[in-house]
Amino acid sequence: MRWKVAILTASDRGFKGEREDTSAQVIRELVEEELQGEIIEYRIVPDEIKEIMASLIEMTDYYQADLVLTTGGTGLSPRDVTPEATLQVIDRLVPGIAEAMRMTAMLKSPRAMLSRSVAGIRGQSLIINLPGSPKGVNESLAAIMDQLPHALNILTGHQPDHNENT
Repeated sequence: MRWKVAILTASDRGFKGEREDTSAQVIRELVEEELQGEIIEYRIVPDEIKEIMASLIEMTDYYQADLVLTTGGTGLSPRDVTPEATLQVIDRLVPGIAEAMRMTAMLKSPRAMLSRSVAGIRGQSLIINLPGSPKGVNESLAAIMDQLPHALNILTGHQPDHNENT
């Protein structure tokens, strides 16, 4: 199965062209190589709740992405609002994904506990917030990559969920 994946970067500086979006490149490489996913949409928006929300809704409802991976806006800065935007558009939380990413990252850096990333479901799409740094993206995706195909299979109806091994 080839998963449809959208990437959303929340970054004021990236949106203005003042910073290269290297985190999205890491996501693209890992999605294509590890998940055999196809990137169907990619965009950079400023750290604004309404713009992030609108992009998430378009990526899930219009583009019908199976998976939306966001990068940036998950820290403690007042401009870091990606989790709040995500929480406003999802139907249900999937807390174990964010917990696994933080737990794995904390083995390397105790500062990982400061991540406010969330994961949730909108319709038949899984939305996951990733950190804004390439290293954080790599570590976070490494922590969950092996479970994503199973999660996406269940979510999209390609495999029933019998609550085995949960």
